[in-house]
Amino acid sequence: MKSILIIGMGRFGHHLCQKFAELDNEIMIMDNREEALADMLPFVTSAKIADCTNVEVLKSIGIGNFDICFVCIGTNFQSSLEITSLLKENGAKHVISKATRDIQAKFLLRNGADEVVYPDRDIAQKMAVRYSANHLFDYIELNSEYGIYEIPVMKEWVGRTITEVNFRSRYKLSILGYKRDEETQLLPMADHVFEENEHLMVIGKKEDIRKIIG
Repeated sequence: MKSILIIGMGRFGHHLCQKFAELDNEIMIMDNREEALADMLPFVTSAKIADCTNVEVLKSIGIGNFDICFVCIGTNFQSSLEITSLLKENGAKHVISKATRDIQAKFLLRNGADEVVYPDRDIAQKMAVRYSANHLFDYIELNSEYGIYEIPVMKEWVGRTITEVNFRSRYKLSILGYKRDEETQLLPMADHVFEENEHLMVIGKKEDIRKIIG
């Protein structure tokens, strides 16, 4: 369990709050609009209507007690920049701020953000990769070179074992697990026989996965 502060309760802040609540974290939310906080009250430990560009407001909540502080303001970059800076100056352990453009990210990092996220850009890029490929159900980008991909079993693999397919050597990819119906099995043995209805979770270089998914 972690102690989380979320400033700015727009759509991104709402989704973030709900997921952290599902994972049993302690959450405080802040916004200068009462209506932005109302529907999140069942999910949080505390909520405060306040102008977070006011340093005295931030000092009053004990910034240093939070494990992570999120700045999720998307419509007023000046406020986002000020709040990011004030959080770090007043003892925040780790500040993650939302950006919509690279130039915003540069300013946020220079003014105290430990990390910057681009939720809209990241979702768009993920969708573009997924729907550009012929055989891809989902993926997680690890860095610019590697990723984890969920792919179907190819017809030529059905009824053969991982060893018989010579999967690692032939495709330069490693199988982390497979999904079959409601079952998920991690790190299958080399004698695992591929079935038609399976989804494989594989890790490797993007250039190598493209040879399979097209």
